[in-house]
Amino acid sequence: MAIRRKTKVSAEFSMSSMTDIVFLLLIFFLVTSTLVNPNALKLLLPKSTNQIQDKQQVSVSIKHHLESNTFTYHINGNVTPVSWGEIEGMLQSMLDNEEDPSFSIYSDKSVPVEEVVNLMNIAKRNKYKVVLATSPE
Repeated sequence: MAIRRKTKVSAEFSMSSMTDIVFLLLIFFLVTSTLVNPNALKLLLPKSTNQIQDKQQVSVSIKHHLESNTFTYHINGNVTPVSWGEIEGMLQSMLDNEEDPSFSIYSDKSVPVEEVVNLMNIAKRNKYKVVLATSPE
């Protein structure tokens, strides 16, 4: 005597739960990608029509505080400033193992050229390539 089941096993698969997961992952990556900002400091960069799309390993920002006429230096958009004497050592430790070491300079419009040239001199001493960041016109 053969025993038969009254209910048959369905081989169908519901894709609705899979689309929900994909949708949630999409939202997660969109939100996290907008939070990643390489230049967290608000700087007024000079305008230029020439833009280089090369991704630099390290960025150095110079912020000019007009009320006290002082400058602060920030590496990789970090909010805590770095003293002038520590910049060269930090750049050497970050770019030491790179095959093509380069860094970009983000400078306020009001920063004197002398401050930017001082950073370029650090690059020349260590044979680094330098990119001066600008905002598009």
